[in-house]
Amino acid sequence: MKYLFVFLFVFMFSGFSHAAELTIGLIPEQNIFKQLERYKPLGAYIEKKTGVRIKFTVLSRYGNIIENFYKKKMDGAFWGSFTGAMAIKKLNIEFLARPVNLDGNSTYHGLIFVHKSSVIKDVADMKDKTIAFVDKATTAGYVFPKAYFKQHGVKNIEGYFKEYYFAGSHDAAIYAVVDKKADIGCAKNSMLDRLIKENPEIKENLTILARSPDVPSNGLGLRKDIPFGVKSDIKRALLDMDSDPDGKEVLKNFGALRFIETKESDYEPVLKMAEEAGINTVNYEYDNK
Repeated sequence: MKYLFVFLFVFMFSGFSHAAELTIGLIPEQNIFKQLERYKPLGAYIEKKTGVRIKFTVLSRYGNIIENFYKKKMDGAFWGSFTGAMAIKKLNIEFLARPVNLDGNSTYHGLIFVHKSSVIKDVADMKDKTIAFVDKATTAGYVFPKAYFKQHGVKNIEGYFKEYYFAGSHDAAIYAVVDKKADIGCAKNSMLDRLIKENPEIKENLTILARSPDVPSNGLGLRKDIPFGVKSDIKRALLDMDSDPDGKEVLKNFGALRFIETKESDYEPVLKMAEEAGINTVNYEYDNK
C-alpha cells in the first residue's frame, strides 16, 4: 500500500507538466497592450516545449502583483527587482530565470533625468519642481530615487517638490519629461533604451543626472509548491532558448539575447537600496498616494 501511494504521487506530478495551466502575472512596466504583445510569444514557446499552458495577466499597478497574488490565483510572475525582493519575503517565491538584455547585461539600473533644455543640474535645483515617479513598488521608479534624495539631504519629498506623482509605467514617466509635463523623471534604463530604439530623438531630449546600482532584470519566479518537474522543465526551456532556432526568434522579438539562472541572492542589492530609502520590505505600504 505504501508503494502504491508513492507510485500514484509520482504519477500525478510527472503528468502535471503536460496538463497544467499556470497563471503568470506581469507588472505594467510599459503600456499593457505592448506588454502582452511582448510576452505572449514567450508563453507560447514555453507551452510548446513543456506542455504547460501559460496564461498571462497584466496587473494595473506594480504593487498589485503582491496584494493580488492569491486573489487572482497566480502561480508566478515576471517580477521586477523590488517586487521580486518583496515576493521572496512575503510570498516565498522561487526564482527560475531572467533575460539577458540586448546590451549583454542581465541587470538594469535606475535613472533620474530631466529635459535637455532644463536648467536643473543637481538635487538642489530640483526644489519646488515637479517629478514623475513610476510606482511605489518599483526600484528604478521610486526606491532608488528616494534613497538618492535621502543621501543628498532630502528627507521628505512631500515638502521638497512642488508636485510629485506616479506615472504608472516607465515609458509614461519618460514621456512625461520628454513632453515637458514633468521637470524630473525616474525610470529604468532598459525601458529608455527600448524607447530610443523605436524613436532615437528621445535620447536627444533627455539629460541623465543620476544612475542607480545594477539590479536583476525582471525574472520569472513561481510558487515553491509548484511540482519540481514543472519548474525544472520551464527553467530548462528558458535556459536553452538561445540554442534553438525557434527560441532565437522569440528572443529577438522579446528583446533579449538569452535567459540565465536567477537566484534569491541576486536581490540583495535591491534590499540594500530599500534600506537606504528607509523602506522595510516586509511591512512596506506601497499604495501610490
